[in-house]
This record gives sequence, structure tokens and C-alpha cells, in this order.
Amino acid sequence: MQINSQDSNLSSIRQWANLIAILAAFGVNVLANITPFNGLTIGEISNTIFRNVKIIPANYAFAIWGLIYVGLFAFAGYQALPQNRDHPRFTHLGYAIFLASIAQIIWVFLFQYQMFFLSLGAMIAILNSLIVGYLRLNIGKVRVSKKEHWCVNLPISIYLAWISVATIVNVALVLENWQWTGGGISPELWTAILLVIAGTLAAILMIERNEIAYPFVIMWALCAIAVRQATQPLILVTAIAVSLSLGLFGLSLTILRQKAITRK
Repeated sequence: MQINSQDSNLSSIRQWANLIAILAAFGVNVLANITPFNGLTIGEISNTIFRNVKIIPANYAFAIWGLIYVGLFAFAGYQALPQNRDHPRFTHLGYAIFLASIAQIIWVFLFQYQMFFLSLGAMIAILNSLIVGYLRLNIGKVRVSKKEHWCVNLPISIYLAWISVATIVNVALVLENWQWTGGGISPELWTAILLVIAGTLAAILMIERNEIAYPFVIMWALCAIAVRQATQPLILVTAIAVSLSLGLFGLSLTILRQKAITRK
């Protein structure tokens, strides 16, 4: 009985840790935009110091953070419910989302103080934590209730997808800061290659995990990159082509799966 009580206390600590870390990350992000810690907002740094980086999306794309935090608030509240204290999925998830939120806070400070290489380390920490969380939750592989799908699976998928894009962008920013010339490959071609890689990863998750949220976010980012780089034909065409291909591929998969269910 003592061991069970101890386990329950540890679960309660995990619930509160997740809730507080998500709220703290949100608060830091809001403050970073209202009163930048080093004088420039994240958007201002991107639009001035890194204005020539080809893979940065148009400014409107970052509005997705509103959706991300709505989802994270839903996750934080759902996992904090008393009846979910010893939920097997959350127990297995552990502190992955807590660590992602802490790394998110660290990233904001490092980026605004223009420690770009260190910020890449923080971004990779966010990405790794979310990948671990995604795999531990076994998203797309186990059946869950509608409430759990909306409050757990979708928020983590959306967050992971955007951080996947953000990591690629962060790498590009660091290379630009180091004045890397591309190794003989033009910035436009590098950007096109990365867009194809991002689209391919999204397609794999659509096949393997029946993902909808992840490819949607990738398509959102691709369209925003196309808007920002509308004067660059290679990037524009690649971004639109990959986005349309993902949409058509997803529609085809849905039709085929529905047919398979009907036959059964």
C-alpha cells in the first residue's frame, strides 16, 4: 500500500510539473514578444539579421503558435485530471513534454540574446523530447477515445511538426550566422532539398501512423515559405508541388482506407 501511495505521489508531481512548465513556456513566449529580453523580438531578429535565409516562412505562419498552445493547454488540463493520475499512457510518457517546455524557455532566451549555436542545441532538445513523447504515447498506433485524441494526440503531433520545421530553420540560421556558402550548392537548391525531405517525412507518417495533423502543419509551413519566397521560382514551385502532393497523397490514402474498411 505504501508503494502504491508513493507511485501516486510521483504521478501527481508529474502532472503538476507538466502543467506548470507549459504555462511557464507560454508566459515566456508572450513576454518575449511584448518586452523582448534583449531589445529585439524573435520575428525582428529573423527579419533583419536573417532576412536572406530562404527557408524562413512568411510572418503569418507563426500564428500557429496560438493553435499549439491551445492544444498544449488542453493536454496539460487533461493529463492533470485526478482520474488520469495513473493513466498508463501518461505514466509511460513521463517528463518528455515537461522537458520540451523547459527547453523551449531556454531557447527563447538564447535566441533573443543571439547565441544562435546554443539556441540550436536547445531546439534539438525540444525536438528530441517531443519525438520521445510521440513514440512513448504510440500516437497513431493505439486506439484512444475522441477526447484523448483531441487533448493528447493532436496537440503533440502539431507541436512536433512545427518544431521539426523550426529545427530545419534553426540549422539554416546558424549556418548563415557562420557565413557558410552552401558547399557549392545554391541557397535556393538547398531550400528545395529540405522542403522535399520535410514532405517525405510527413508522407511516411501518414502511411505508418495515419497522421493528419503532422502533414497539415508541414503544408502550412510550405505555403508560408512559398509566400515569402514568391520571387524565387525554384523554392516557390517546390513548396507548392510538395504541399499539393501531400494533400493529394493524404486524400488518396483516406479513400483507400475507407474502401478497405467497407470491404471488411
